[in-house]
Amino acid sequence: MKHSIFQWLLILCMTVALAVSRAAATLIDIPRLSPTRGVILEQPEILKTWSSKEFQTFYYNQTLDHFNYRPESYTKFQQRYVMNFQYWGGPNAPILAYLGAESSIDSDLAVIGFLNDTAPRFKALQVFIEHRYYGQSIPFGSREEVMKNASIRGYFSSVQAIADYAQILLHIKKEWHAQHSPVIVIGGSYGGMLASWFRLKYPHIAIGALASSAPILYFDNITLTPPGGYYSVVTKDFKEASETCYQTIRNSWSVIDDIASQPHGLANLSLKFKTCKPLAEASELKAYLKIMYRAAAQYNQPPEYPVTVICGGIDGAANSSSRNEDDILNKIFAGVVASEGNEPCYVNPPSNLSETEIGWQWQTCSEMVIPLGIGNDTMFPPSPFNLSSFENECKSRYGVPPRPHWITSYYGGHDIKFILQRFGSNIIFSNGLRDPYSSGGVLENISKSIVAVKTKNGSHCLDILAASDTDPQWLVEQRATEVKIIQQWLANYFADLRALIKH
Repeated sequence: MKHSIFQWLLILCMTVALAVSRAAATLIDIPRLSPTRGVILEQPEILKTWSSKEFQTFYYNQTLDHFNYRPESYTKFQQRYVMNFQYWGGPNAPILAYLGAESSIDSDLAVIGFLNDTAPRFKALQVFIEHRYYGQSIPFGSREEVMKNASIRGYFSSVQAIADYAQILLHIKKEWHAQHSPVIVIGGSYGGMLASWFRLKYPHIAIGALASSAPILYFDNITLTPPGGYYSVVTKDFKEASETCYQTIRNSWSVIDDIASQPHGLANLSLKFKTCKPLAEASELKAYLKIMYRAAAQYNQPPEYPVTVICGGIDGAANSSSRNEDDILNKIFAGVVASEGNEPCYVNPPSNLSETEIGWQWQTCSEMVIPLGIGNDTMFPPSPFNLSSFENECKSRYGVPPRPHWITSYYGGHDIKFILQRFGSNIIFSNGLRDPYSSGGVLENISKSIVAVKTKNGSHCLDILAASDTDPQWLVEQRATEVKIIQQWLANYFADLRALIKH
């Protein structure tokens, strides 16, 4: 069953990644930061795999604004969280808390298996908390109205979100007489950033954090590894899979532009790629392909390995050694079919923006300003990140400009080793080096207790998904390393607690 969930996740990640191509031609084009990409809600067969008997749903009467004392700041809304008591040893036993990110927690419950796989060992209570403004945790009920209202939308931020998590965890500890239960917060991608930031901002609540695939260094001109960042890693993934595939993709962009510039060129491209509606411009097709490639790299997970699947289609196409323009496009289309399967049409199917797409666009236009540009050393056409243009588009859309320096001002990030080794502790930064977002991750140990756990072949948030019998040995070992570190945190905590009580 776990293996089938994993296969569904890979397929769905690719499907939703391509569905957002209609918005990719804009400057607000920062790839989703999510282990699941918020797609499981569309597949009820996956939701059925987690038992309602094990998970109990609760709602906390949450404060709208934690940081002001205006009357409207005290407005309340219902924030959803889910608990699993199956393995909990009762008061004083650990609490594993998953911090939700930019989607409903329903998808997290279906595929985030690290908590459930680990809970029996620690006799831990499992808690999943939904991020404000997603799923069922929306102030004033209507997502559409909230996102149209600039005043209410202004409370939609990471700072408010981690304050929400603090309130709920304190509430849980009080309600279940678990004041001395140590809390480990866990998150993936954007949620991983939240987990690491939560540990730094609320050390009295969480004794440690597992931050999976958390690109906390991808802000405010902090040096990236490799220098080209996200798209350099995407390129490396494809080049390692197949040199000829990489070269075909690299050569295809000028071919698309050349054909599009000819009489009836867009019509010919539409026919070649079986588009769901005629292409209005070449950038529409190029955006679709860019998103397909980057999603394959970001979620390049075993056993399917989407990058290998795409390259298998490209390299396996007829006349694979030819560099004729038509043959190059045939190869690229074969890669599309290999990735997506045999569909009636591709590129621009009719669809509506999901809650995740709507919410993430606002978050990236307010505080999560991740400067994803494309340099000259990738398989993509160069496209440097232009902060001024980005700010103008965000202001045009929302009426306010983004704050590109806020994340590093509030949470830090510059000179991270120099700073955190002096006061931080108990954070695991886990990364797979095939994940393009690993270029903004913490890849070296900061101190004895702020550690980097990385795998050469890993991809985005793979370590916190449910364990499977088909997992490669390196993934099994990565999870075992993380569990061993958490076990030591808990041992140290309980030793300190016994000493405190004794005195």
